[in-house]
Amino acid sequence: MGNLSQKIDKFIEIFIDNNGYVKVVEGLKNTLLIAVLGLMIGIVIGTLIATVRVIPKYKRLPKVLNAICSFYVALFRGTPMVVQLLVVYFVLLPILGIHFTSIQVSILVFGLNSGAYISEIMRGGIMSVDPGQMEGGRAVGLSFGTAMRKIVIPQAVKNILPTMGNEFITLIKETSVVSFVGAADLYVAFNYIGSSSYEFMVPYLVMAMIYIVLVLIISIGIKLMERSLGKSDRRH
Repeated sequence: MGNLSQKIDKFIEIFIDNNGYVKVVEGLKNTLLIAVLGLMIGIVIGTLIATVRVIPKYKRLPKVLNAICSFYVALFRGTPMVVQLLVVYFVLLPILGIHFTSIQVSILVFGLNSGAYISEIMRGGIMSVDPGQMEGGRAVGLSFGTAMRKIVIPQAVKNILPTMGNEFITLIKETSVVSFVGAADLYVAFNYIGSSSYEFMVPYLVMAMIYIVLVLIISIGIKLMERSLGKSDRRH
């Protein structure tokens, strides 16, 4: 018990007296920034890919676009996130002569990776919408794209909201890999505290608790959104 008390005292000393909290706040900010912006990019990419994949393939262009989208999804779903980060940061960007910060690269890769998974989630959501909704939209003169944007996709989003919440939770947890390209996330912050005190037990336990709290907050937020959408549906 005394040993644990000493570990906690050492953690508090590094956390407060040595300004370890500054690194934790910065790490938390970067973790949320990467996950939130990555999810937003993923939603845009995933929605576009899902739309392409459900378009009728009567002409050559939709077939070509569908093949490209299928390759994209297979590529990003078939390789680990950390490999994608390393390849983009250390291989592709230097070859192209483009300089991005580690945070910018992390946001980009997380967005591209999330887009592949969200495209499948969104495609399932679109397929779950009654085909009569699209037919009704086309019957009143809407184009395929307009009917998809105004009628089908809004209904699909309601159907996939819990799964999208799970995707966001996954992104939050996977931000721990961005340290491989030098980005300062929560893991880097608590690893600094552990290295400074030569004691990792308490810092890693606190880090785990922060991740758990983040996941709980997201889960509660998703449930509240589901309830709100359910009430809206009942009113209509």
